[in-house]
Amino acid sequence: MDHVSSLLLLSLALGLDAFSVALGMGLQAVRLKHAFFSGILVGIFHMIMPGLGMYFGKWLSSSASEWASLGGGLLLFCIGSYAIFASFTEKHSVAYTLYGAGIWLFALSVSIDSFPVGFSLGLRGSEVLVSVLSFGLFSMGLTWSGFIIGRHASSWLGTYSELLGGAILCSLGLYTIF
Repeated sequence: MDHVSSLLLLSLALGLDAFSVALGMGLQAVRLKHAFFSGILVGIFHMIMPGLGMYFGKWLSSSASEWASLGGGLLLFCIGSYAIFASFTEKHSVAYTLYGAGIWLFALSVSIDSFPVGFSLGLRGSEVLVSVLSFGLFSMGLTWSGFIIGRHASSWLGTYSELLGGAILCSLGLYTIF
């Protein structure tokens, strides 16, 4: 029973990262169709990344977790910076898109830090299928929740929502890096 509760808490913790980023992006008036597919892709990435970590954790060094966090943080910061600079342009569209390369960058940026989690689970001999399914389902649901809550909050914030969303993404990126 301890194993199940710790797995659920770990899944929640990994999914909260995706939730907070989706919350910031939801402030940007993202279309529901794009938010839906983004949640699915984030869920898939949250299954692939720790799954790979579980399989390859024994061969990779412990310093890889720092590189994974740095890479994820840099991606978040770059997306947030782009959103902030785009908010100052006259065109009021979404600063970054959630289709094409944008959706892949989003999914990778919130999922890359789950790779080192797989290291420790792989070394402990955890069940791979149950773990990655839990990670994927939690992160997908929390990503959708973040988009929906952010979408509703944007009506309260008005024209500053794009700027605030970019600032949240930059903050999360810097937090992840440091």
